[in-house]
Amino acid sequence: MTSSSKTRAACLIGWPAAHSRSPLIHHYWLRTLGIEGGYVIEAVPPENLRDFVLRLSLRGFAGANVTIPHKESVLALSAPDERARAVGAANTLWFADGELRSTNTDVEGFINNLDASAPGWGAAEEALVLGAGGSARAVVFGLLERGIARVHLVNRSIDRARALAGQFGARVHPATWDKVDELLPRAGLLVNTTSLGMHGQPALEIDVRLLPQHAVVADLVYVPLVTPLLAAATARGLKTADGLGMLLHQAVRGFELWFGQRPQVTPELRALVEADLTKT
Repeated sequence: MTSSSKTRAACLIGWPAAHSRSPLIHHYWLRTLGIEGGYVIEAVPPENLRDFVLRLSLRGFAGANVTIPHKESVLALSAPDERARAVGAANTLWFADGELRSTNTDVEGFINNLDASAPGWGAAEEALVLGAGGSARAVVFGLLERGIARVHLVNRSIDRARALAGQFGARVHPATWDKVDELLPRAGLLVNTTSLGMHGQPALEIDVRLLPQHAVVADLVYVPLVTPLLAAATARGLKTADGLGMLLHQAVRGFELWFGQRPQVTPELRALVEADLTKT
């Protein structure tokens, strides 16, 4: 890029602006691809969100990531695609034909991480998803899009599971937590979208011995990097996909939309973010 070229930049919009790994990820790609650009964190309180987003281009940004608590609010401030509408939240903003558009890259982040970590997982006919929050919405959308015939959705609040199932249709089946042991033997894919097993949270009590031998286990938690669920699945010889992989893969499309090149999730990038996650 010549010195006269305009430097492109993107940002992460959140409140409070907690420590995020997104700048680490995007700066790595900018550096390795030789792109002159930037990525910064912007602390934007809810009362200032509308003004900030509507002036995003004037502030010099080609787009943005969006995190808590703004992921639902930005839908009304942009033109959301099918994924963002279905999930009910957007985490990526970009401009196309002069219009601010939004999407949810958690869907492809989850799916692409599964493809990379556990090739062949799509042969599963039934999946068991734990949790019914925003992450579960992205996961269920992705699974249905990839043709999984039956998704069992388990949540401690059955009303939330029913509401999500009602949104996605007859292939999604809500169930109470006490049905997990009955569903595990049928699940070719088990996905934890809850915070259970995360550092500082209660343990996730799941008996992976009940899963079929061909099952794949995915956990969206990435602190710790290897959750007790993934450790138990690995000990049994099952294929796994971890939360850090999803974090890295969900960042790919945003970077491509803002900076014009599609980056790669490399072992070097993963090692860089792992080191940041594990440092004291």
